[in-house]
Amino acid sequence: MLIFRTKAELNKFLTQHRGTNSTLGFVPTMGALHEGHLSLLNQSMANNSVTVISIFVNPTQFNNSEDLLHYPRTLDDDVKKIKTISDTIIVYAPTVEDIYEGNTTSQHYNFDGLEHQMEGKFRLGHFDGVGTVVQRLFDIVQPDTAYFGEKDFQQLQIIKKLVEKEKLSVKIIGCSIHREANGLAMSSRNLRLTDQQRKEAALVFKTLQTAKQLFGTKSAKEVSEFVTQTFQNHAVFELEYFEIADESTLKSCIRKNKNKKYRAFIAVFVNKIRLIDTISLN
Repeated sequence: MLIFRTKAELNKFLTQHRGTNSTLGFVPTMGALHEGHLSLLNQSMANNSVTVISIFVNPTQFNNSEDLLHYPRTLDDDVKKIKTISDTIIVYAPTVEDIYEGNTTSQHYNFDGLEHQMEGKFRLGHFDGVGTVVQRLFDIVQPDTAYFGEKDFQQLQIIKKLVEKEKLSVKIIGCSIHREANGLAMSSRNLRLTDQQRKEAALVFKTLQTAKQLFGTKSAKEVSEFVTQTFQNHAVFELEYFEIADESTLKSCIRKNKNKKYRAFIAVFVNKIRLIDTISLN
């Protein structure tokens, strides 16, 4: 398996191996890979002649220095997992210096308001960091198609907006959420949960499923009140937000419109470990 640490080495290799009929699929990650990431790789492998995965913990998208410090870094294990799919997948595992060249700051973006909803309210500057690193990675890898999980649905919408605004020639594919047996959305942060916390965290998806059922007959406000009360009754959790929003604009649902698609978004803390999840309500 080829592992490149610098963009110069990666570009040299990709330039030599791009063919007229070949396509390049790209899976950007921050490592600590799980089945969700591997499903993205499988989809890329099925649809492209070459697949590249990046493993890079991006400092500019963390507004919490402690979260950055404790974010799992498991490159050796990640490579073993990638090999279970194919040893032809190309790994790009750069340093901060290789990506940012001594200027570890975010570019400022206007995502037409998508950046001000939900995650944007609680993680100031987060999506500027996401946009900066994703655009840099796209510039380096030059993929035809890039794959992202729908667990970070707001991020997925923002990356689509980034491609539109910056006129980038890459197709963005959103892939369905992979869940653990108890329904917990797979996340690299799950590695930090104890076995007991993982069991208790099943409540997050269970609550979203109930919220979806209630949304059929109740208002968005009533559903939100149910979710808030649910987590107030479980001291192990701290609910950061629950939001029902329009899928396209991410603006909060005030009054239901049968012609719109809605999605529920949630962020909770379990012993300072932040978990997010989402579910379509239509």
